[in-house]
Amino acid sequence: MKGHGLRYNRWFTPWVLVIPALTWLLVFNLWPSINTVILSFTNARPIGGGTFVGLKNFETLLHDEQLRWALLNSVIYMVVCLPFLTVLPLLLAVLVEKKLPGITFFRTAFYTPVVASAVVVALIWQWILDDRGLVNGLAEKLGVISGPLPFLSDQWLLLLSAISLTIWKGLGYYMIIYLAALGNVGRDLHEAAAVDGAGPLRRFVHITVPGVRGTMILISILISVSALRVFSELFILSGGKGGPGGRDNSVVMLIQQYSQGFEGNLGYASALSIVLFFVTVVPMLILARLNRKGAEA
Repeated sequence: MKGHGLRYNRWFTPWVLVIPALTWLLVFNLWPSINTVILSFTNARPIGGGTFVGLKNFETLLHDEQLRWALLNSVIYMVVCLPFLTVLPLLLAVLVEKKLPGITFFRTAFYTPVVASAVVVALIWQWILDDRGLVNGLAEKLGVISGPLPFLSDQWLLLLSAISLTIWKGLGYYMIIYLAALGNVGRDLHEAAAVDGAGPLRRFVHITVPGVRGTMILISILISVSALRVFSELFILSGGKGGPGGRDNSVVMLIQQYSQGFEGNLGYASALSIVLFFVTVVPMLILARLNRKGAEA
């Protein structure tokens, strides 16, 4: 444009357009990350600041039994959720992709848990799994069990209940992603394979799975990160106490516990955050490497 109005060809025009996003990145992403690293070397409190303590927080981490349990829980969470939330949503997507009467109802039903609040869903599950809840009451009436199963008070049953909740809630979300990916898998390949005598299972393994391989890797990374950073499910089902003896805590729950209140230890919570960052990065790097090897093969 010449003569009047904004001139788009000035040298600073790109910088003017980038400044809002750059400011947001610096204020809400980069600075908090840097500040977390700085705080991890201090004994900072929410009120009163802190002093430099060197590697003391990280030395304490090595002897923190609660952290060992939290890391174990996070790894178990990821190992169990990864295969279920990678494969089951794909099977659901293949199912609901078909144009059958009433299939819209099932699509909606599978996706409904996604739009529901995680807190509300967890509270419903807490009611269902309580000692006097739906599951125990029904099982006792049917004579399957003589006493209530401690879903919410046993360390491993509580962890299993939280994992089940995560899987149930995540199915619809990842199913939608797979539905978008399946749109790029050519139907002519399926038709040609069907003409050659390939059955549904064979077509799924040799056409559908390779066609959505990139999406599977992406979903695997998302699941791994989410599982290692789990909070709501364990927090609500355990009543915020982390299960018996705090052995059902996740790393995020520990960070929340150490940092809350006026006497919270922000320095130690920051050190935990750094540990969580590196724990989260490892599976991402492994999956990205597997993806690159697969693409090169």
